[in-house]
Amino acid sequence: MTVKDLEKVQKTFKEAGQDYQVELESGKIIIVGPSDIVSSEIGIRLSAFLFVWVNPRRLGRVFDSAGGFILPDANLTAPDVSFVRAARLRQSPRYFGELVPDLVVEIKSQSDRIKPLEKKINNFIELGAQVGILIDPDEETVTVYRQEGEPIVLGNEDILTVPELFPGWQLPIAELWPPIFTEAETQTEA
Repeated sequence: MTVKDLEKVQKTFKEAGQDYQVELESGKIIIVGPSDIVSSEIGIRLSAFLFVWVNPRRLGRVFDSAGGFILPDANLTAPDVSFVRAARLRQSPRYFGELVPDLVVEIKSQSDRIKPLEKKINNFIELGAQVGILIDPDEETVTVYRQEGEPIVLGNEDILTVPELFPGWQLPIAELWPPIFTEAETQTEA
């Protein structure tokens, strides 16, 4: 199958009132199920932290898990969070991105296994992504992949930095995890 074939399948789904997220991997269509809400919240938290840094500095574009990219290997995929530098994408097309993002982030959901996520990130790196990040909420770790060197595993006491894309940006790892609200915080005055 090709991206054009995938578009036909998506159109058929839409006409049937179905809204499936699909990816194309090695000529096969993969239906991507919804994430658990912890993974979803981590994705939106990271996206928000990135966006408030990137946007005022006009560094580029931050995308969520619905943003699809057609890669040089003819696969169509959507990382959980991604970033493309402004110099590489001056204007977003009303189509899939036909490039490899500079940053790709995968967040392990409850049903995911780590090895396929590592493989996906390494594929992005091999195709030209500068940085890949794998977030594991179960272990509360963040693994950072770069084109050179071994992956670096960060824990709750560490700070995530990506100086090659976001000079000066820092994010304490503990800020990624969804908060637990105290009872006092949940009380509203009527």
